[in-house]
Amino acid sequence: MNIRELTRRTRVTERQVRYLIAEGFIPSPRGGRANADYGEDHVAAIRRYEKLRELGFPPAAIKLLLQARKGAPFTIAPGVTLVIDPNLLGSGARAAPLIERAAKLLTELLKDDKPHADRAANHD
Repeated sequence: MNIRELTRRTRVTERQVRYLIAEGFIPSPRGGRANADYGEDHVAAIRRYEKLRELGFPPAAIKLLLQARKGAPFTIAPGVTLVIDPNLLGSGARAAPLIERAAKLLTELLKDDKPHADRAANHD
């Protein structure tokens, strides 16, 4: 797709697209300047950037996050931090299956396997 199609699809301006490319938030187009071609990877990168901005990340933090490739940390509760691969942000992936898996994992990790009588004996 050309830049006009990209801007229409993502609802960002051409100027913003050029900024995102210059700053390394999205890849350069294929085909060079005269025949610039953008694809789904560009759409996904713009959506990821926009989602991180919506979540309050400043551009400098987004740049570090994307360069580190370690994921975006979100504190869920004291002692629990969810780290999300930046490629998932704004991807449209379904959250329900992830929530179910996280709930099962947390339930198993936090489960108290000791019977109540054993715990009482250990506290005496």
